[in-house]
Amino acid sequence: MKIDIEPIVKMRGVSLNYHSLEGETLAISDINLDIYKGEFVSIIGPSGCGKSTLLSIISGLLQPTRGKVFVDKNHIGYMFQKDQLLPWRSILSNVLLGLEVQKKLTDENVAYAHSLLEKYGLGEFKKHKPAELSGGMRQRAALIRTLATHPKILLLDEPFSALDYQTRINVSGEVRDILEKEGVTSILVTHDIAEAITLSDRVVILSHRPATVKNIHKIDIECGEDFRRNSPLFPKYFEKIWEELK
Repeated sequence: MKIDIEPIVKMRGVSLNYHSLEGETLAISDINLDIYKGEFVSIIGPSGCGKSTLLSIISGLLQPTRGKVFVDKNHIGYMFQKDQLLPWRSILSNVLLGLEVQKKLTDENVAYAHSLLEKYGLGEFKKHKPAELSGGMRQRAALIRTLATHPKILLLDEPFSALDYQTRINVSGEVRDILEKEGVTSILVTHDIAEAITLSDRVVILSHRPATVKNIHKIDIECGEDFRRNSPLFPKYFEKIWEELK
């Protein structure tokens, strides 16, 4: 994997306060983080620490109370926990939805969407409804819908959590391979340590709220024919990260 020297996402001193009738709550505190083009980075931390909030700040849905985020917000895609496919539309029609919303439904973009469906095994299911597809195929269709809009950065907010364990392992690997082939920088929020190690170039550990960057692990396991989970290094990374989360 070739990584550029200049970060595609830069966070400098990012903090966020939530305001309510009860007062002010510091959710995120002084986050400094660089993410580079072509990376797959996972963000992991205790429940409620602000992982998804961090994605919302990167995307521009939330503005930080302090600090700055340097990122091209015009080229960000999002994948959520549920595939959000519309049940009354065909798979092709669902895939074209993002382009419709962005008013980019050109012949060139439609042809690209068709090519993605063919390339990643959904060509023969273009006219099917979402209910006719497996959970893994639906997530693949949701990913292709996002890729059709040509994102440079993809934010993934626990997109595999609704799948059963075996499907989750298979689909997450498929998604990782697709994103690497398409050259998309990816930032995943997950509670699953094994998933983070398996998919990522780096794993960012957040502390309890207010979230700060507790540690960053570079995952030095080759992604060749041998599955990462079978590497003797895998349990070592798992133990380190588990101890830090505790």
